[in-house]
Amino acid sequence: MNARYSRQQLFKPIGPKGQEKLGQKHVLIIGAGALGTGIAETLVRSGVGTITIVDRDYVEWSNLQRQQLFNEEDARQRLPKAIAARHRLKEINSEVDIRTHIMDVTIREIEDLVKGVDLILDATDNFEARLLINDISQKIGIPWIYGACVGSYGLTFTVLPGITTCLNCLLENMPMGGATCDTVGVIAPVVQMVISYQTSEALKILVEDLISLHGKLISFDLWTNAHCAIKADKLKKPNCPSCGEKRTYPYLLSENLSHSAVLCGRDTVQIRPAKPFSRNMKEVAQTLMQQGGHVEANPYLISFTIGNHRLVIFQDGRVLIHGTKDIAQARSLYTRYLG
Repeated sequence: MNARYSRQQLFKPIGPKGQEKLGQKHVLIIGAGALGTGIAETLVRSGVGTITIVDRDYVEWSNLQRQQLFNEEDARQRLPKAIAARHRLKEINSEVDIRTHIMDVTIREIEDLVKGVDLILDATDNFEARLLINDISQKIGIPWIYGACVGSYGLTFTVLPGITTCLNCLLENMPMGGATCDTVGVIAPVVQMVISYQTSEALKILVEDLISLHGKLISFDLWTNAHCAIKADKLKKPNCPSCGEKRTYPYLLSENLSHSAVLCGRDTVQIRPAKPFSRNMKEVAQTLMQQGGHVEANPYLISFTIGNHRLVIFQDGRVLIHGTKDIAQARSLYTRYLG
């Protein structure tokens, strides 16, 4: 028995056979923020064979309160979260194949990302991304685990295509309202609780012990000591466009691909090009230096601060515009400085 996983293998529902299965599995984690970093660390320490992490953002100081893989130097360098996470995870377990992508996950990317994947873990911050995951899960037949938290409130649900209710069916029963980390904040313990639910369900799926899955929509508030578990099978809708009898997978349709979005919990707008392309980062930096603002760069991105705004330019063409939630203003700044 490998000493590294000895305590895990002594747990009978996993055992040596389950550990062997874990080493053969591939998990896709979409998002490397509070949930994503905790999920990744747990699964890497558990010996999952391959972990793919996808994230569109970079490390900032406000992340350090709850995003456990990052440190102050990552924030100083504004390292992409996927890169910073990989550095730390390889130090934790060099045996795991850790793959990372600095990108926004859209219709264009999702089908390639799920190839060869056994399970998808949701660590995103918006329902557009989650519904995209939900539709690709139903179309390809890959299970996924939803998770969300804000304030002291958390929510999680495991989706098994062809067996359980899907996220699209559940939307009317999601009591999250319009709250975000930006409006009501978030405390680290609720993050850890959601991670615990997601990763325990993930281990059950990966060792193929589906009978042990809880099968409920679970919500809780750690501050008010509330806990609710709803049996979700009766919420399944025969006419659901994602998992029903006549499926159209609406969130995989190109007309639903947005090109700009206000980021949750941030005074920031992301602008994504209509078609992906690779920027010449050296030329962009030189051009911006002539605009009168302050330019900083690392191998993954360029930060350009001018007045009350900061533009962060990624090689894949995306730009984060900090200092505004107004999409029209963000597009104006994008056009003015990047054409």
